[in-house]
Amino acid sequence: MELKDKKILITGGSGFLGSAVISELLKQSVPHENIFAPRSSEYDLRLLDSCKSVVKDCDLVIHLAGVTGNTEFHRTHPAKIFYDNLMMGIQLMNAAREAKVKKFVSAGSVAEYPENAPVPFREDDLWSGFPELTHGPYAVAKRLLLVQGQAYRSQYNFNAIHLLFTNMYGPGESLKWGFVIPSIIKKIWESKKEKSNYIDVWGTGKPTRDFLYVKDAARAVILALRDYEKSDPVNIGSGKEISVRELVTLIAKLSKFEGEIRFDASKPDGHMRRLLDTTRAKSEFGFAASTDFEDGLKETIAWHLKDFEL
Repeated sequence: MELKDKKILITGGSGFLGSAVISELLKQSVPHENIFAPRSSEYDLRLLDSCKSVVKDCDLVIHLAGVTGNTEFHRTHPAKIFYDNLMMGIQLMNAAREAKVKKFVSAGSVAEYPENAPVPFREDDLWSGFPELTHGPYAVAKRLLLVQGQAYRSQYNFNAIHLLFTNMYGPGESLKWGFVIPSIIKKIWESKKEKSNYIDVWGTGKPTRDFLYVKDAARAVILALRDYEKSDPVNIGSGKEISVRELVTLIAKLSKFEGEIRFDASKPDGHMRRLLDTTRAKSEFGFAASTDFEDGLKETIAWHLKDFEL
């Protein structure tokens, strides 16, 4: 699909991934005036009228808006997370179908996978069980976008695709939600500033995660938007895993932090292993992560340190 002449709606366009996707679209010579990235303060996508307004005259929709956060936020706001994500996605997709949008991309999550799915997670195992309970409301709301897209393709021939993203990192990630990489960078910066010479990290450090640089994730979105035309979900990840202990040690090394790293085993570890099998993304539309993890971390640390100094 040629993108240059398309009117493209990006929900969540001011967010972490959304901003990177817009930058990637501009690199692909999509004119700035063809990209519509409304803010939530202007259009509340939980409301049907707002959904109908934003899809008007659009050719393509990239739905990245969502309500999520760290484990504590998911534990304390399950109803809001479920309702907001569900209403935004379902109403937006239906409005897009009625407006005759040519393609709808929905952003899913590794959290959609069953708690005990075999590692690495393969798309065929998505429905083999229920997601980890703390993230269940979020995961189910995201899964239902996949179900809706497949149903709409079957009945209406509506071109909807669903991408399952792993944990992302990179410059521009907000500290607001307390995700692991920016949180550790901040802890180290505060320890240096306060000369406390230690940091505390939740859990044992044993869980492993698959981290994807945000610019790689944005490139995957554009490749899928342009080249993928099937209803099967697709994993978007790095295909590599690292333990939290190894991650914290590496961030400390790159930050030149020589203090003590104290793991608090009384705090929850969360899901013990998360790693996506990325074979389908490679075979279907040629995506493979290309950013070296250490290089990506260096850029991320530099961005956050600049922000902290302000």
